[in-house]
Amino acid sequence: MAPTLALLVLCQVALYTTVTSKKVCGRPFVADGIDELTLKHLYEVGEEVTLTCERGYSPSTATPRRTTCTGTGQWTQSDLTCSPKMCPLPGPLQPLMGMTEAPYKSVLNYTCDDGYVMQGDNKSSCLHDGTWSNPPPLCKVVNCQLPRPPIDGRITHDKPVNGSTTMYGQGWTYECKPPKAPSYERGSCMADGSATEPPVCREVSCAIPTAIPNGIITFAVMRQHGYKEKVKYGCNEHYILDGEAEIQCQNTGNWTSKPVCRAPCTVGIKRGRIFYNAKKLWIADLKPNRVLHGEHVVFYCMNRADRCGYPVASTCNDGTLPIPECFVEPGKVEYTLKAKSLPSEITMCAASPPASPTSPARPA
Repeated sequence: MAPTLALLVLCQVALYTTVTSKKVCGRPFVADGIDELTLKHLYEVGEEVTLTCERGYSPSTATPRRTTCTGTGQWTQSDLTCSPKMCPLPGPLQPLMGMTEAPYKSVLNYTCDDGYVMQGDNKSSCLHDGTWSNPPPLCKVVNCQLPRPPIDGRITHDKPVNGSTTMYGQGWTYECKPPKAPSYERGSCMADGSATEPPVCREVSCAIPTAIPNGIITFAVMRQHGYKEKVKYGCNEHYILDGEAEIQCQNTGNWTSKPVCRAPCTVGIKRGRIFYNAKKLWIADLKPNRVLHGEHVVFYCMNRADRCGYPVASTCNDGTLPIPECFVEPGKVEYTLKAKSLPSEITMCAASPPASPTSPARPA
């Protein structure tokens, strides 16, 4: 019995080896857009599969592409590619997005600017047939009911209005019967479709206006002033007014900002030549030695490498005239006997060096 048993065991081993060594193919690899729904998980050697594109994708060739399961358990090569269909972008979006079309399954999300209401769907998807699921919506401007005037007052609109509504962004001014003033002066049609509530009209007065340094109040009675009354300022001689000459009593009971009188400057050198008021002057000839606020004075500096002079401007600022750092005030002998060698008198450089900081005048 032993030989027979051995033969049976060998036959079973041979049968097992033959069955388990048979090759099969798994699901073929598919690129994006290829239809996977009809594919099985396992295929026998020699089985053939026809690959197709999903809905919404276009094949790279009109001829169906087939792939076959080989004896090695691999699939034959298929060069089928599926490209998504494209939806043309709505014209207004093309400049914003920098393209003219979008691929299948793309989604457009629409929003409206503040003050506009959307009419239509806020979302649209690119469909399999190259069309959009929804047309672009419209953004319609918000309208507000005309505002109510304050008690004892009226409204002046910035632009003429027709009917019973006004558009988003339109504004108006509230006014009260004198001597009253509105608690706030401006109103508008807001993004949510509401109009500013009317203010309260109340009596307002501003304190007696005060003087400003180096200035005067012109043609004004020293008393409290009512809403929108004005007072005018001026400056002493040689001082320059900086700011609005007139101040006005506001609805808060405060005056608008007072102006400032800016002081003149003295050119702080004893020797040298300057350029001022379209004239080239020795400093001794500047009489009086006075430059008004905001005026420019040009000093002359020496480029020692090229032996030439170059101009540097400085500006009077409320009593201070900085001296350019490059300026060197000549000594008495040089100023008296060698004036023609000073930077202001020699050949001017073709180009000025880079600007340098300024510093106070140096003592001679």
